[in-house]
Amino acid sequence: MIDMNVAAPLAQALEAKGYEALTAVQMAVLADGVEGRDLLVSAQTGSGKTVAFGLAIAPEILAGSDRLLYADKPIALVVAPTRELALQVKRELDWLYGVAGAQIASCVGGMDYRTEKRVLDRGTHIVVGTPGRLRDHIERGSLDLSFCRATVLDEADEMLDLGFAEDLEFILGAAPQDRRTLMFSATVPKEIETLARTFQRDAMRIIAKGETKQHADIEYRAMSVASRDREHAIFNALRYYDAPTAIVFCKTRMNVTHLMARMTNRGFQAVALSGELSQQERTHALQSLRDGRARVCIATDVAARGIDLPGLELVIHADLPSNSDTLLHRSGRTGRAGSKGVSALIVPPAEAKKAQRLLAGAKVVAQWVKAPSAEEVQARDDQRILEHPALTEAVGDDAAMVGTLIERFGAEQTAAAFIRLWREGRSAPEVLSDSLPPPPASAPRERSEFGPSVWFTLTVGHSGRAEARWILPKICDGAGISKDGIGAIRVKEDITYVQIAEPLAGRFGPQLELEPGLIMERMEGEPSLERPERAPREDRPAYKPKPPRVVEDDAIISAPAPARKPYVKRDDAERKPYAPRAAAERAPYAKRDDADRKPYAPREGAERKPYAPRDGADRKPYAKREDGDRKPYAPREGAERKPYAKRDDAPAGGAKFKSAGFKSFGGSADKPARAAGFKSHASEGTGYKPKAEGDRAEKRTYAPKGDDARPYAKRDGKPAGKAGFKPAGADGKKPFARKSDAPARPRADAKDTSKRFVPPKGAKR
Repeated sequence: MIDMNVAAPLAQALEAKGYEALTAVQMAVLADGVEGRDLLVSAQTGSGKTVAFGLAIAPEILAGSDRLLYADKPIALVVAPTRELALQVKRELDWLYGVAGAQIASCVGGMDYRTEKRVLDRGTHIVVGTPGRLRDHIERGSLDLSFCRATVLDEADEMLDLGFAEDLEFILGAAPQDRRTLMFSATVPKEIETLARTFQRDAMRIIAKGETKQHADIEYRAMSVASRDREHAIFNALRYYDAPTAIVFCKTRMNVTHLMARMTNRGFQAVALSGELSQQERTHALQSLRDGRARVCIATDVAARGIDLPGLELVIHADLPSNSDTLLHRSGRTGRAGSKGVSALIVPPAEAKKAQRLLAGAKVVAQWVKAPSAEEVQARDDQRILEHPALTEAVGDDAAMVGTLIERFGAEQTAAAFIRLWREGRSAPEVLSDSLPPPPASAPRERSEFGPSVWFTLTVGHSGRAEARWILPKICDGAGISKDGIGAIRVKEDITYVQIAEPLAGRFGPQLELEPGLIMERMEGEPSLERPERAPREDRPAYKPKPPRVVEDDAIISAPAPARKPYVKRDDAERKPYAPRAAAERAPYAKRDDADRKPYAPREGAERKPYAPRDGADRKPYAKREDGDRKPYAPREGAERKPYAKRDDAPAGGAKFKSAGFKSFGGSADKPARAAGFKSHASEGTGYKPKAEGDRAEKRTYAPKGDDARPYAKRDGKPAGKAGFKPAGADGKKPFARKSDAPARPRADAKDTSKRFVPPKGAKR
């Protein structure tokens, strides 16, 4: 029977859901003296925190009534860090307050804003949302928190880790100061305590029973595997446990996409859940897990908080989490509400120490085991076949078909077909390399205490740009050992020496190929690692520093320079006397033959006066001519000027007129005239002759058209109009005349395309 402190409509909803008793955290929020106070509650995941704060805020929402009336503004607000958690909280509150008739709205990112606004405008009692979208509604005026009586922050520590501190302050600042504030979280770090002191008044701290014993229903297993077998170990773990629902956590979205493709190819019914998916895709993925259409969920840490999946019995950490709190929240997806679960950590040798630190920080003890081998997976499958419920059920109506199968194929063949059908829908187990669990954590050892060891050589050195930090992980992955089993690494010019602990040397054998072209070979004895002695340096003269510089009275005075050797003039006797080169050394001069030269001959009749420069005294000085000395102008006698007359042989317009391409009346110089029969002056070959005064034709006066218009008269000797024009009837043809009785041609319709020209098919354009 549900506790009597629960309101009647909520107690009825709990009984309908199948609740027989409340959990520890749910009982704690209903204890005496808690009602009306701010709460800071911490409880492990899966302990029923959602129902707990739903019961805690019931007095503010119901206000003593069993049926809620219309509310135009929300009474309570619930803030969750992720979309999935917000939608899950809404589903829980729907059935919890369904009997009371509460209207609950969700405001999460990725959904249609207008749809959410319409729901808020119709009136709601409780609003559940994420910080970013809630702040957006408040800023736009579609969400009014002026009548909010209770505010709940679910997974408050996760919201601070995701950077929602500023949004939370804005949302809480928009609510009334006398509201009730409740904070629920699995852990309460210092940041949560600071936030509680800022926005809560005299908050009551509630620690649910069992918090100190983290995840008592979860079995932790650390699987030590080689780096190359990480994905194969995940596949074998899924096949070995064969959980109805399992979740695999990865560190990044890229890892989720990669692992999703690998698992789909092997026949696993898997879905992905990451931040790059739309809200609709993420909702469909979770719904397929709840419906049983998918059995494996590959997700990032976005799904580590608050997600509750039915039948989730296995959690696999494909990538180790960043801290111990994330490890607890990931593992908390299983072992909920008293059910059992397994949390498996895939630990390569390079991350063994990190896994030990995470487990120690989470205060849990894990069992270090090997990853399930192919033989173990096969044996577990065979056991499930024998325990299949179909083998123990009565034959019933299928007796006739059973008899037919046995009669036709025999019992052995029928059983073999059943086994093949069982294994057909499951991926084959993967073969893994041997990997031992790492030794327990111990104090760091000194380098000199490495102990018995065996030396190996690698076929790479400085010439191949090898380094110890590059070689170390390859050796660990190649043999499946941790770096504690590797001692000294000495890189030489063309070879590298590696020291391996003697108990682990057997894993390498006499020779091991770490990767194509990189071979690790065992050697006898120890290498000589002493550096060769260098040849002594040649003696160099001692360094003599320069003389110091003395500073006196802001002046720099250099030290006296060393004395120079006095100058001594060289004796002339020491100089070698000058001696010209012998004549034999020079090339003999050869005079050009006179026969090759043209004899000089003076020009005939052009006796030249010898040049003699004029003396300055012989020059006549310049004197300006006076006007009186100038001779007056007089025309030449007998030189009567002839009047101007254009030459008859000159072409019209001059020679340049035609060459310039000037366009005449009939066209250009290189084109014929447009009108037939037109002849320009240039084409007649005669020059331009101006008409005399008497020869000029009498100019006709202009008369406007009308009744008094001057009749047309043909000019004498020239046809009317352009040259070559033939009047009607000149060639015997009847002139064109429109019939007066013919009907006028109708005007074409622009919309009528029936008689338009259509080019024939195949016509080339």
